[in-house]
Order: sequence, then C-alpha cells, then structure tokens
Amino acid sequence: MDAARTADALEALLARRVAGEPLAWITGRTAFCGLEVRVNLGTYVPRWQSEALARRAAALLPARGVAVDLCTGAGSVAIVLAAACPNAVVLATELDPVAVACARRNGVRVLQGDLFAPLPEEFRGRVDVLTAVAPYVPSTALDRLPRDVTDFEPALALDGGKDGLDVVRRIVAESVDWVRPGGSSLLEVGSDQCHVVARMLEHAGYGPPTVIEDADGDPRGVWAPRT
Repeated sequence: MDAARTADALEALLARRVAGEPLAWITGRTAFCGLEVRVNLGTYVPRWQSEALARRAAALLPARGVAVDLCTGAGSVAIVLAAACPNAVVLATELDPVAVACARRNGVRVLQGDLFAPLPEEFRGRVDVLTAVAPYVPSTALDRLPRDVTDFEPALALDGGKDGLDVVRRIVAESVDWVRPGGSSLLEVGSDQCHVVARMLEHAGYGPPTVIEDADGDPRGVWAPRT
C-alpha cells in the first residue's frame, strides 16, 4: 500500500473513532486477562472490569470440570476458563447471533439460545462453575452510559429492565437445576446491585455470597457456592 492510501486508511479509522465507534471494533480485537479476544462489529466489547470474575471462576473450575458461561458475548470469560483448564468442558450460550458468530471465531463452544435453554440435558445438575455477564443496566439509566456504548453497542447486552436485574433473576432461579451442590455461580452486576443479588442467591439455595471486586477495588459482582 502506498503512502497516500495508507494515509487515507488511517484517516478513515480515525474518523470512525472520533464518531464514537468502539476501539475494539476498529482494531477487531481487545485484550482480556492477558489473552487476545476477537471482537466483531456489533458485538459487546469485553471490559477489563470483568477480569476479576473470570479469574475467580477459573480458579474454582476443577481441571476436568464443567463450566457454563451465559450471555457470553464475544466469549471472553469462556476463553479464560478454557485456557486455565484445557481438559474441562466449557460451554457458553448467547442469544444474539452476531455475538454467537464472534464467540465461535474465538474458539468458544457456544450454543445459540436464551440462557440455559440450549444446554444439553446431560449437563443438568453437573455444572461446577456458572458465570454470567448478563445485561444489568436499568432501562432508565441507559442514556447515562458513554456515547460509544449507547450509540454502537447492542442494547440486548446492556438493558436489564426496570431495575436492571430482570435477566439476573432468571439466571439465579434457573441455576439451581444446573449447578451441582458444591459448585459455584459468579454473576457480574452493578456495585449498587450486589447486595440484592447476594440475597437472591441465598434465597435460591446458595451459601454465603462473596462480593467480587475489580482491580480498582470496586464491587463488580457476586460469587456464591451452591449448597
């Protein structure tokens, strides 16, 4: 490519970024827990704030265990789990077909469908580690997100309903049929939602929950063992 064409290409990329398009869409990739994750146009971009949840989940997954990652998006959490435990079974589910295609590009074994619905019945009651970065932003708060999020990233990955917990409630309620006693569920939610989700998990049949904090020390989710 000659200098003029290179300059034009760089100018086009810069214009996309100035317009607010996520950097990961422009480069086609991002880093997550030190691993490269491909990010297709139209796919929710993995956040570094989710890395603490992914690392905790990887530490809990037995070497030959079973992990399920719901709402996998590009598949970042599932990638970390598979890298940490290459002999484990790592399954993911995702409703958005664009994200499904992206996760498959990343080598994730992803099943398209709503939450637990597409999982093979043979894994019911056998899951060692369940993870989910589900949509948890209250519908009324969507307009307060950064422009490159609201203008570009899919609302399906963000909008959690009136209080942000519509999908999370379903995950907690249905998880008890899939997570084995002694297994764990790890759910990312907003810092002001952690105490609510902790109570949900306890009422559903989980043991004492632990708040997951990101690298800045901010609450980012809840982990609880299944009793």
